Amino acid sequence: MTDTHAHLDACADPPAELVARARAAGVDRIVAVGSGLDSCRATLAITHQEQGVWAALGIHPHQAGEADADGLDELRELLADERAVAVGETGLDFYRDYAPRDRQRVLFTRQLELAAELGKPVVVHTRAADEETAAALERFNGTVVLHCFSSPDLLSIALERDYYVSFAGNVTYPKAEELREAARRVPADRLLVETDSPYLSPQPRRGRPNEPANVVHTAGALAEARGEDPAELAARLDANAAAAFSLP
Repeated sequence: MTDTHAHLDACADPPAELVARARAAGVDRIVAVGSGLDSCRATLAITHQEQGVWAALGIHPHQAGEADADGLDELRELLADERAVAVGETGLDFYRDYAPRDRQRVLFTRQLELAAELGKPVVVHTRAADEETAAALERFNGTVVLHCFSSPDLLSIALERDYYVSFAGNVTYPKAEELREAARRVPADRLLVETDSPYLSPQPRRGRPNEPANVVHTAGALAEARGEDPAELAARLDANAAAAFSLP
């Protein structure tokens, strides 16, 4: 199985321990996510130290007001690394509003342009910005992964445009029936699963830091919600991750 989104550099435990526990749980591939230039450098270093780990590198919308937002040339250089498989996470967050919205829009557009230039998929974070996110992505012709999907109003557009829709641990929460309903509507070949480690631990591990090994709980919850065989869905999710990120 593949955890398609984990912030390994933000976890308290060393990456080697996290990867070993993931492998013991049947998770043999991880897409580690760098958010900001320092994080991207650290994440790339992890990918070269740990087998089965690849990198998605980007500048988060929360950082749009910081100096890193002007570092797209360095980001381009980092993305040239053979272990870098995607741009992101990038996007728009009008819920927290940690950065000015105009700066978020500019940064998102520039990273979409970078992804198009490099021919890499884009990993998208969106909160309380469905319409603007959809409008920005309309001009992007590459592969789109909607990370930690929590925007049911965006689902119809995502399905129409064949985006990948990735679910994290919050889909397992008792009150998240709206997310489970969304998961039932996603075509089998467009569904992804992630942890967003160290955040959003699935229900069986809630209250503790999340880690890639826990993606099996979220995959199991998706299988239950969709009425599918867990082993068959796990294989499908793994194949989808390989297709979305061009993983070996």
